[in-house]
Amino acid sequence: MIDAQGRIMQKLKNMKALLCGYYGKGNGGDEALLVSLLQMLPEDIQPIVLSGNPQETRKLYNVESCPRTSTFAVWQAIQKSDFFIWGGGSLMQDATSIASPIYYAGLMALAQQQGLKTIAWAQGIGPLNKSFSKWMTRNVLQGCSAVSVRDRASAKLLADWQMSPIIAPDPVWALESIAVDDILLASDVPKIAVTLRSHPLLTTKRLNSIAAALKAFQEQTSTHILLIPFQPEQDLAIAKTLHQVLENQSQIISLKDPRKLKGLFENVAMTIGMRLHSLIMAAAENSRCFALSYDPKVSQLMAEYQIPGWELSDLPEDTAKITQTWIDNYTNPNPLETATIKSIKDRALIHREVLLNGLQN
Repeated sequence: MIDAQGRIMQKLKNMKALLCGYYGKGNGGDEALLVSLLQMLPEDIQPIVLSGNPQETRKLYNVESCPRTSTFAVWQAIQKSDFFIWGGGSLMQDATSIASPIYYAGLMALAQQQGLKTIAWAQGIGPLNKSFSKWMTRNVLQGCSAVSVRDRASAKLLADWQMSPIIAPDPVWALESIAVDDILLASDVPKIAVTLRSHPLLTTKRLNSIAAALKAFQEQTSTHILLIPFQPEQDLAIAKTLHQVLENQSQIISLKDPRKLKGLFENVAMTIGMRLHSLIMAAAENSRCFALSYDPKVSQLMAEYQIPGWELSDLPEDTAKITQTWIDNYTNPNPLETATIKSIKDRALIHREVLLNGLQN
């Protein structure tokens, strides 16, 4: 006798879902969202991934992929798909440019016009400063068969629009990780991960302060520094700058597989990070964290999970104060408790139920 779950799976068999996000752009966090989505997607659904690098996406994840900026390729993909899924992250925000919400909302509106079921999955909505961005976002979300968000601020915004999204922790909390012990140098020395990214708030003066504080921290703790460029195009130059200051007491590690990237943090005693998903991966692998926030999404993570840190704009000018704060965080660890991490990971899997409900509704 086939149960309800079995009937649903049978109904979905051989259907195709077009996955839309900031994929194939070399950003470890967005790639982690893609892999999380692929892990949660019912196995009978055939994914088609819109990607900035379709060849690499196909190679890495063994999925069908097409170029995200090719009008013809995207149109073909929509025509042969049954579902359209926004696949996690801060897709609908206009803090940097209005181009992003226009692109993502435009594709979802087109998918809805063509009769595809649409799902907004694990979204971080905002900041939306322009009335046009808000109008677009609200309209396409109202046409979705399911909506889930990853933070309370997004949920509140949608509630103000008389919508009731499902809220659950970012799905990367539940991403399956792969151990990477073999690539680490100085294996017996405690590891500190540093994940900085280029941003107007990370001025040359602030970067120099961080570099000086990090060097003093390393000397006083005898730790080994792992410089991890989550998006090499933006982060690698910064990692190289820090590596020159730290010399043999550091190494730069670039990993394309987000499961290995997450697994790396299992070996890390403390993580100093700007990147949202570096902090999520680190906390999920029981590494104590210290955040340098450049964006409301990082500040929200800090507040929700009591992660210590500074707004980057408030970084102390006194490098000795920075060093001592990091030493205090390192010597008096207060990572999330194992039971708390398990609870967060379990709740992150709610996004899988949202997918299933949205696909069958």
